[in-house]
Amino acid sequence: MLLERFQRFVGWVLCGAFLGFSSISAALAQDKEVTIWTMGGDQPGWVKFLEAVSANYEKSNPGGKVKVTYYEKNALGVALRTALRGGQGPDLIYTEPDQTEYAENGYLKPLDDIVNWNNIEPWARGAWSSNGHVWGAPLSAYTNEVYYNKDLMKELGVALPANGQVSQAEFIQILKKAKAAGMEPMVVGAGDRPFTGAYLSFEPMLRKLGPEDYQKLLDGKLSYADPRVVAVLKFTKEIADLGVLPKSFASLSLTDSYAYFYQRRGLMFPQGTWYSQRAFAPPDKGGQPDGFNIGIMSFPAMDGGKCNNCRTLAIGGGYSVNADTKKLPLAVAFLKEMATPDMGTLWVVNNNSVSGIKADTSKLTGKYAAYFRELEEAKKGSTYFIGIPLNFVSGGCRETFVQVINVGLPAGLVSVDETVKRMNAACYKG
Repeated sequence: MLLERFQRFVGWVLCGAFLGFSSISAALAQDKEVTIWTMGGDQPGWVKFLEAVSANYEKSNPGGKVKVTYYEKNALGVALRTALRGGQGPDLIYTEPDQTEYAENGYLKPLDDIVNWNNIEPWARGAWSSNGHVWGAPLSAYTNEVYYNKDLMKELGVALPANGQVSQAEFIQILKKAKAAGMEPMVVGAGDRPFTGAYLSFEPMLRKLGPEDYQKLLDGKLSYADPRVVAVLKFTKEIADLGVLPKSFASLSLTDSYAYFYQRRGLMFPQGTWYSQRAFAPPDKGGQPDGFNIGIMSFPAMDGGKCNNCRTLAIGGGYSVNADTKKLPLAVAFLKEMATPDMGTLWVVNNNSVSGIKADTSKLTGKYAAYFRELEEAKKGSTYFIGIPLNFVSGGCRETFVQVINVGLPAGLVSVDETVKRMNAACYKG
């Protein structure tokens, strides 16, 4: 009996010791785990990229682990704002250059001495810089284009010029012909993005004003009552009044706009060149149907435009370090694994999309190689303006931009006069 009790006692001690050891082991493993909150879980190429970076990180840091949590974009923003305000959240977060509030509120670590900037395109570093520091390591980069269905354009009997750019009047005529033919002339949705509706005014605005005066407009140093600005806003209103945008424009999400374009005889689709990240996924993952004949045309040449060969070049997003991370060395190690030419090339190959990390684009082969050749041809001779409007406006100006330029004007809910009045009140500094 005494022997049996002794055996049970020893068993309890050993069990307790084992559990204690397991708890210590688990705690040590957790101490070497770097956490990331990001969007992109619905894009296979993005997931594959993060898996590859994580594998390299874990190989270079024995015992280290990477825990990636995927969110839908708006849900990610809500989760981050809540967590960061409380000094919580993951070690690394997906951010975009226009989300300046993260840096301004002290939520991010400066990356000046953390990333090897020799591996990053200079313009990409510039897009992430403010107040003398760099706040994000870039991932995707893009230009803004007008994608179109080549088969439908042919059905309309429209032959685009070699450079893919038509005049204002020709652009309007194409939209009218498409509407008369029962097509969806132009697919745009502003339901969950603060910038997609602005394609219809600010891309033409860049071409009309040229980079210098366009920058002045964004900086509040050029009035919206300037005749050139008014002319562009009238062009946007003309498109809205044609009734060529989806009736659900104001509520149509970016994700749903892709399916709308493919499935409802959409002719044109203004979009950043991240289009390929989603569109070239398998059809059952939200990609375009097999055999879909996609083309690239430029935004129209504006009457009297100062820079009709201008294009926006911008950073789609990247990763930043939480200022309150307790695992800074791990976060730094992950970013160093990500920001290399090999990983930049992997991003390009897996996502069929440009990166702010230096990459070897010659490795893009396969059935979409022709698309990239066409894209490069379309961009030949371009003058690039770095950054989208939301990279430059903030506070009340930003709120008014989102309400009026992104939704109100293209939806036909706001007149040109009202647009000028509200934008000047919120943005013009005199």
